[in-house]
Amino acid sequence: MIEETTTPTKRTLRHEAISRRKQVDPAERARAGARLAGLMDGLPLPDARATVAAYVSMGSEIETRPLLDALLAAGYRVLVPRLGAGLDVGWGELDATGLLRDMDDPGSPTHHRPDEPEGETLPPESLAQAALILVPALAVDRSGTRLGRGGGWYDRALAHRSPACPVLAVCWDWEVLGADEDPLPRETHDLPVDGALTPGGIVLFG
Repeated sequence: MIEETTTPTKRTLRHEAISRRKQVDPAERARAGARLAGLMDGLPLPDARATVAAYVSMGSEIETRPLLDALLAAGYRVLVPRLGAGLDVGWGELDATGLLRDMDDPGSPTHHRPDEPEGETLPPESLAQAALILVPALAVDRSGTRLGRGGGWYDRALAHRSPACPVLAVCWDWEVLGADEDPLPRETHDLPVDGALTPGGIVLFG
């Protein structure tokens, strides 16, 4: 007899997380983004001029532009994804968030692709230059298991990072699971993160 399981699937967890995020007012997402920028000095970063790999937020994600602006103002080199057409997505060097291009089809009523910088598309291997990597997450548990949107791109991308480079998942405070909560489902290709960056602070996992 096959034993039934009550463990939520990734699909179910994603649906629940996105449903809750959609209830957050856009103004609160903007305020949360400002709080992320205020935490920049606490990030595990070397001196300025180092490379930070981050991302441009979209949809129901916490606004990342204030943090990107703060990193640039402090002298860091910032890389953000360039989606292209294939599975191996490249990177673009960000000069200013005000110069980002809308990558959606003209007239599209919804935002399907993150904005991208102008200029050269750098190869996936460019991630090895990063001293810190910030990735989006719908949830993360204390073992570092991250719930993404299911495309698998970040797991492929993180294979190119330097082994010593910390990876932080960016999410809401309530999306960092407590030690008494059930861990997230992890598959063999899921690469763990080292901590979380939330509007409430920075959490590093042991």
